[in-house]
Amino acid sequence: MPNTEERLKILVTHPEVPKDVLDLMSRGCDLIICHSLPPSRAEILEKSKGVDGMFWASHEALNAEVLDAAGPQLKAISTMSAGIDFVDVPELKKRKIPLGHTPTVLNSAVADLAIGLMIAAARRFHEGRLKIENSTWENFHINWMWGQDIRDATVGFYGFGGIGQEIAKRLAGFDIDRIIYSTRRRVATDIEKEFSASKVTFDELLTKSDILFVAAPLTEETAGIFNAAAFEKMKKKAIFVNVARGGIVNQEDLYDALKTNKIFAAGLDVVTPEPLSKNDPLMCLPNLVIVPHLGSATERTRTDMATIAAHNVLRGMAGEPMFAPAY
Repeated sequence: MPNTEERLKILVTHPEVPKDVLDLMSRGCDLIICHSLPPSRAEILEKSKGVDGMFWASHEALNAEVLDAAGPQLKAISTMSAGIDFVDVPELKKRKIPLGHTPTVLNSAVADLAIGLMIAAARRFHEGRLKIENSTWENFHINWMWGQDIRDATVGFYGFGGIGQEIAKRLAGFDIDRIIYSTRRRVATDIEKEFSASKVTFDELLTKSDILFVAAPLTEETAGIFNAAAFEKMKKKAIFVNVARGGIVNQEDLYDALKTNKIFAAGLDVVTPEPLSKNDPLMCLPNLVIVPHLGSATERTRTDMATIAAHNVLRGMAGEPMFAPAY
């Protein structure tokens, strides 16, 4: 009988990966799909044994426990995410397992949402809805429900990578005054020229921004950096928007800043924990707009993310450079 080459196995940690993407991976590989919703870590660990690749489509911790469960034959992993704060990167590097992720493809969708949060927070959408629900619509006052103008604003960015720059593109039609940003390293000169952007210190970012977007990764350096001391330095009319990771913000301090009007309003797509309890104190604030981590939640974006992750895994198992390597 002719020899048949054994097909490689790919673990898919979520049952709702688009069919076209599953078909792409199944042309040359066997797929082992986890069916639990929400994803069950126990099922993931059980089905990991003996796989050659992992399509990691959840925010479950990707660490030594998972790698040990899979075994030494594991060749490649890709997350279906831009952020990899749930991945034990040093452990993967130590075992020389290539890791892919899906940056850039979600930038436009996240930037669209960020602009929506900015407008909603600045113009008091949530508070206005509450006024209707509570029968306190009092527009007979001239100064009723005044919001903040975006026109002529100084817009600050904590993190000015792909997502930050996509947000900046969308600000072009708002007649803002200028863009400032705070990052570990200065962005390229041509990017600064494109957006008329200036690098400033973190303190300057806080004190000068009328609108402040958080678009940085969650790291040891950024964790909890927006705390009571930071909010104390911000303008009383400042709008704060976080589309990065909830852990970058001390939420108790944000609650206090909004409750006591140290800042005007905020818009959050990310919180800690996720999902957030309906009884969380943040949910009681009229000057806070919260949405449930919808940044990449469009059909086109999520499908593109899945496609890139699939190519990452296939290339990694073949010993080829990944489409979007994480390191």
